[in-house]
Amino acid sequence: MKETTYVIVMITCSSRKEALKIKKVLLEERKVACINIIPKVESFFWWAPTPPPPSRLQRAPAKIDSAHEVLILAKTKAIMFKEIVTLVKKIHKYEVPEIIDLPIIGGNKEYLKWIGESLSYPEKKKRK
Repeated sequence: MKETTYVIVMITCSSRKEALKIKKVLLEERKVACINIIPKVESFFWWAPTPPPPSRLQRAPAKIDSAHEVLILAKTKAIMFKEIVTLVKKIHKYEVPEIIDLPIIGGNKEYLKWIGESLSYPEKKKRK
């Protein structure tokens, strides 16, 4: 399989406030070129409570759960993914945050070029 240069990273968040915090860090650290924040996402999933202490023999069964979430779509280079995961996990309130990268297999060539340039563009020097 051919390695993809560009990816979309999907991150679900518990709130808009959390999504904005993640957006700020990822953009300021130049890990992503662009972020879209999509409000009012309804998520449905299997979830089991945190494993019990070793003294208990049985784990509580998993059940179908749901949440109202906010979805981040971040455009970046595949090489940035591990760093993005590390940064997001430091901020995210979920025990198991959804952080998934999807390869961009095609797109406007100028836009894809812009993604790469945005991640390597030198910072403007601050004026004194």
